[in-house]
Amino acid sequence: MYATFSHGTAGVSFSISLPKSKNTKMIIASVRDLCLQLISSAFQRCHASEDLCRLSVILKRSPQSDPHSVLISVSDTGVGSCLEEFGGVKLHKEAFGAQIWDGLLFVTATSIADDEIYHYQFNLKENVSARRLTRLPSNPKNGLKFSGTEVCLSIIESIDVLVAEFSLFFQKILILKIPNVAIELVVEHGDDPGSRYVNVFLANEWNPLSIPASNLERLKSGLEDYVFKHGNTLSTKCELCFSSWEHLKVGSGVACCTESCKYSGSVMEAVIVISEISEVASTCPRTHGLKTEVLYFKDFSPCPIPQSSLKALTSIDWKSYGLSFGSVVVQGGFALVEWENLPTYVQIDIVLHHYHEQYPNLDSILNFL
Repeated sequence: MYATFSHGTAGVSFSISLPKSKNTKMIIASVRDLCLQLISSAFQRCHASEDLCRLSVILKRSPQSDPHSVLISVSDTGVGSCLEEFGGVKLHKEAFGAQIWDGLLFVTATSIADDEIYHYQFNLKENVSARRLTRLPSNPKNGLKFSGTEVCLSIIESIDVLVAEFSLFFQKILILKIPNVAIELVVEHGDDPGSRYVNVFLANEWNPLSIPASNLERLKSGLEDYVFKHGNTLSTKCELCFSSWEHLKVGSGVACCTESCKYSGSVMEAVIVISEISEVASTCPRTHGLKTEVLYFKDFSPCPIPQSSLKALTSIDWKSYGLSFGSVVVQGGFALVEWENLPTYVQIDIVLHHYHEQYPNLDSILNFL
């Protein structure tokens, strides 16, 4: 499988190996990783819906009797979830060792065709699959047509730590520029209304795309925004660093698997942005300095980069494009590329997105800039 990425008048070609099959079993290392997985699943349900959807994450400090406990609610108005989605979750034993979570998930779900709202309790500490699920009493919908899911759990963790991690996750999700999903992060410190904090993340709030737009067009525009807004930490473009759009050179490409019908519908998209930052803007934030974080998405969700994609990056003849590849370091599943002799005013950003046919693919041919 091959993809070609344009930069000026030249192309860059490299091979990408895609997974042979999807694994329904999710092995999760920590409770915080589980929370991110729950958010990812909610976002995917919203993306699969053709309607406008809301994804809400609410963090609420527990009563004074247990001041270190945080109630986490992840809810969405997308297509309804299924039991298999939670039954396939497995956590490493170390995730329970610190005694920060009792292993319980409380799930409320309904699909558009259901006549009831269903409630479940999952005990992920239970090793016997048949004992994990407890069905709780359901509620009638009284003829109303709607769908959605809410997952709740209580953990012992700092709210500030969770807010920082979830915000970073949402800032990356915005790169996909999925137009029908609005995301809100709500923090409540007790019952005082004045202690309520709300942060809303909207994909097209600053630089809207024309409709319809392909997944690749959204990815390109989203990475440009990510660069202009210093990792989406700003609400609009940093005029100090980027006084003009001409400061960006953008290359993109799509690879569709054609080697076997068994893998049909598997798509890899990639965008590379090389930006020249004004030298007077040296005080502006650059999260990784002169290094490049390779942003990787799997099925419309941020995730660690696989070894096959790392190998593809290192195999590119970067020198033919005036770049000298130094090394790549994987930290916590995320890749940082270090370049040799890269000018201090130059920044390189890379994003890869691999997804399967059950998600909409509006662009099935190579696209060159």
